[in-house]
Formats: sequence, C-alpha cells, structure tokens
Amino acid sequence: MKIVMAVIKPFKLDEVRDALTAIGVHGMTVTEVKGYGRQKGHTEIYRGTEYAVSFLPKLKVEVAVPSNMVSKVIDAITGAAKTGQIGDGKIFVFGIDSAVRIRTGETDASAL
Repeated sequence: MKIVMAVIKPFKLDEVRDALTAIGVHGMTVTEVKGYGRQKGHTEIYRGTEYAVSFLPKLKVEVAVPSNMVSKVIDAITGAAKTGQIGDGKIFVFGIDSAVRIRTGETDASAL
C-alpha cells in the first residue's frame, strides 16, 4: 500500500478528482497549503505598488492506494494537473505500513 501525495494548482482540483474517480480511486484528502518551488514565488502589482508573493497557494491531495495502482494514479494526476507552466506541482509516493478502517476494524488493503 502506498500514499500518493500531489501538490497541485487549486483550479485543477476538479480535473484531478475526476481523473482519479475514473480509474477507481474512491477516497482522497485535500488540504489547502502554501509554498514555493524553484520559482520562489512571484511579484504582483497592487494599487501601483509591487509586492513579492513568497508563498503561493496550492492544494495537497493525498490518496491511499494498493501498490499496483501507483503508476495509474501518477499518470492520472499528471494528466489532469498539467498546464505546462511553472508551478504545476509535484507528486510524492510514501509507503504505508498498515491501515485500519475505524468503523469496521478492517485492516490493510481491505481498509482502503
């Protein structure tokens, strides 16, 4: 089992959710986050004054999937979230040692 964590642009959430649903991923956690990557933010002009925006708004999407689905999930997220512009985001994959569904007590793959 793996957790696939993707940091994406906020306006791409619906497309990512639809792409994951289409391949059979049924649950996800979405968190509003701020950060920056190689671009280190950007500058904006507001009322004639230039401001440096160091932390950009992003969404962190996390899905827990069986190990054999990781490549499909990565392809689905990449296809849905890609704009071709700087700041499209990143995808990280982590291992899960165990999982438990609280309501039923199911464990590991059946808990997903």
